[in-house]
Amino acid sequence: MRREHGKKILVSVDKEKLRMGSIVAALIASVALFVAMLQIEKRMLTEYERGTILVAAQEIPKGQLLTKENMTEYFAVKELDKECIPATALISMEQVEDMVAVTVIEEGVLLTEGMFERMNEIVGDMQEPVVAGCKAEDLYQMVGGVLRTGDRIHIYAVTEDGETKLVWQNIFVQQVFDSVGGGIANEDHSSPAQRINIYLEKKDVEQFYTALANGTLRVVKVCE
Repeated sequence: MRREHGKKILVSVDKEKLRMGSIVAALIASVALFVAMLQIEKRMLTEYERGTILVAAQEIPKGQLLTKENMTEYFAVKELDKECIPATALISMEQVEDMVAVTVIEEGVLLTEGMFERMNEIVGDMQEPVVAGCKAEDLYQMVGGVLRTGDRIHIYAVTEDGETKLVWQNIFVQQVFDSVGGGIANEDHSSPAQRINIYLEKKDVEQFYTALANGTLRVVKVCE
């Protein structure tokens, strides 16, 4: 009886050791797998180096001037694999200060240099650029009031003989105002432009205002 009881105890101990051994082996295997996965993840992160790029946080209207005050409104920073970032990518807020959007930029678009131009580039070819202002009625209803900041216009003059001649082309609209003098945002597609400021050469200002006073100037908007 004692021998049989002793054998049962030994068998029970052996089974317990085997069970504990299996648990320990499983634990070791789990730890080894976890460490291996960490190493794989580390290698993947090393292989795919990350970088940052600016994206449009909301739609950026054509002609919108970007300043310190509105940068955080229009831009967000996104992290991507460096291989996915274009060589001409804009990667910092400082790069876009005092730049103008050359076209409408939809929300979420990755931003590159070609989507903007600097204000000094707009007047770069001018010898003595100045800002001239005029009222809608002086320029034949200001193209129906649809002008906005950043638009380009051609200005024609009607001669005494009734002929129309191109006088200034690709003139940059610097700012647009409503009837009470408030600036009209480019997102506003309903408020009619009552006054505009444009860039002109200083030498052309006298001719411009004389023609305005005579009511001979006409404006067309450049469609892009």
